[in-house]
Amino acid sequence: MNLARRALLAAPAFLVLPAATQEARAQDTWPNRPIRMVLPYAAGGATDVIGRLVADRLSQRLPQRVVMENRTGAGGAIGSSFVAKAPGDGHTLLFHNIGHAVTKAIYPQLDYDPEADLKAVSIVAESPMVLLVPPDSPHRTLADFVAFARANPEKLSYGSTGGGGALQLVSLLFLRAAGIRVTEIPYRGGAPAALDLASGTLDMLYDAGLTGFGLARGGRARALAVSGPNRSPVMPAVPTMAEAGFPDATFMVWQAVLAPATTPDALIARIQAEIAAVLAEPTTRTRLAELGAERLVGNTPAEAQAFVAAEMAKWALILREAGVRAG
Repeated sequence: MNLARRALLAAPAFLVLPAATQEARAQDTWPNRPIRMVLPYAAGGATDVIGRLVADRLSQRLPQRVVMENRTGAGGAIGSSFVAKAPGDGHTLLFHNIGHAVTKAIYPQLDYDPEADLKAVSIVAESPMVLLVPPDSPHRTLADFVAFARANPEKLSYGSTGGGGALQLVSLLFLRAAGIRVTEIPYRGGAPAALDLASGTLDMLYDAGLTGFGLARGGRARALAVSGPNRSPVMPAVPTMAEAGFPDATFMVWQAVLAPATTPDALIARIQAEIAAVLAEPTTRTRLAELGAERLVGNTPAEAQAFVAAEMAKWALILREAGVRAG
């Protein structure tokens, strides 16, 4: 037996543990302190509310608390960068939404790579949006709206919060599918845009299904189509985009949990299993449905990563065509 092999055999066991064993130990001891779940947007929005619900339910299951932390700025890039640079030990996670898929396309000068520096753990939920027009709009159907827009390029207007947010993304997807040009009107939030829509100042606005259907049922807007693949039980008479003739405008807002790319696969799988268990709880499912989530996902890390990669590729093309860029 040569000297090198004798030295290896004589070495303490902890010095020669294979990487897989070290990953297993990290998984077994997780979590050994509170988990920080970063949300890159301000408190109060739909993603924040859903994230806090998931964090609360995880805190009930795990031996340590999951604490939400809002780190805002640059369309979600500030909070995402913080998590991307954190240790991959499962104690710092990111709760993001569809905005994660467009950050790289909109902000070219990032200090992290959304694709290479973050791993998708699991997609949590998907929610539709609804296309609204003013209550006294002459456009009774989506076909009416599109026909007028094609005959009058840029005469109509739509509300957007810009920055690659859901309002901008779903609108761009629809305009692309319909082949129409409508003038974008920027807003600081969805609420002031909804006020202008109700008064007739704005011609079109997408809103989250939960609040958008509320506007329509309250007589402050008319719902022409829902962006999801299925009609909503809230207003079943409103057709889907596909039924209205625009299947390529089907759109769902999604939320996901992500982790630093250095996180071991075994630990990623453990975290995903806890998320899936939370989403299977009847209490969680009921509450998320009340928040407008029509599909709870909880898929595997491999499935989530493939989904996010496909979303990044799709939106990079659409944003490039539309000339959307932050600088």
